[in-house]
Amino acid sequence: MKRLRAIQKLVIVLITTSLVVSCSNDDDNTVTGPTLNIVETAQSVNDLSILVDAVVQAGLVNALTASGDKTVLAPTNEAFTDFLAEKGFSSLAEVPNDVLTQILLNHVIAGANISSSALIGNTGYANTMASGPNGTNLSLFYDGTSGVMFNGTAKVAMPDVLTTNGVVHVIDKVIDLPTIGTFATTNPNLSVLVDVLAYADSGTPTVSYISTVSDAMAGPFTVFAPTNDAFVALLAELKVSALSEVETSTVDAVLLHHIVNANVQSNQLTSGEVGTLGGPITADATAFTLTDANGRMSNIVTTLVDIQGINGVVHVIDRVILPDLEQ
Repeated sequence: MKRLRAIQKLVIVLITTSLVVSCSNDDDNTVTGPTLNIVETAQSVNDLSILVDAVVQAGLVNALTASGDKTVLAPTNEAFTDFLAEKGFSSLAEVPNDVLTQILLNHVIAGANISSSALIGNTGYANTMASGPNGTNLSLFYDGTSGVMFNGTAKVAMPDVLTTNGVVHVIDKVIDLPTIGTFATTNPNLSVLVDVLAYADSGTPTVSYISTVSDAMAGPFTVFAPTNDAFVALLAELKVSALSEVETSTVDAVLLHHIVNANVQSNQLTSGEVGTLGGPITADATAFTLTDANGRMSNIVTTLVDIQGINGVVHVIDRVILPDLEQ
């Protein structure tokens, strides 16, 4: 009910703004569009007051009032209150400014006004203005298959609020800085990978996979992430019908061959030997392929590279990499 009232207030503000614009142009029957910038729009809505306070505290007012296309995901007051409680803060003032700045920038996509119509029915990634390892920009996963959701947690409550310098989508959760684990668990095409990580953890893994990829302080790592189809093909290749038929120690060895102990974006990939935690594989930076010790080739999916989290980067591949089967 609180969220419904907030949305109703926002609609009233938008209608009022529209009427003001229309009336101011009665003489020539032209419409000039929105008259408020992103910050002014947020200031005009009571349920975005904590967001405004956060923007002021972090010193981002100028960045969000500057001209140029932007897509802003605006958490409601309830979203901020819940987030602060989850993080153990009793007030916004307790949040360190450097942390708050990155959280807020993780809600801003620069250089594009992305409407809800471009998201509905689609899934994919965009880069936010938040900073990851080596000055990279963090990624944001959107899923428009049932409403619109970001990073598996924040739903759009009010889409397409137009401003003079971008578009705002009001959301019902604050989006935390993503980890590798965030992207593995939110993309349904990587669900089998999550199952494989959990299965490896049920044995005696070299590293605790689920907790490591979900730890913002770990790494940074580069993860070559096989698709669901890649794992299905591997089971057929190994002539087994279920993952449980494979020893957890073998799964551990396989997973180690998909992890590099550095944050390597696609434009940093060079041809030659790549040292994974499990041993060397060979990369072809021109063909965008990885070859394991058995001569088996995996293609890096060029549309699914540089999925950047706070603790590392993910590149999706179409075939599982295996250790040397002759050893």
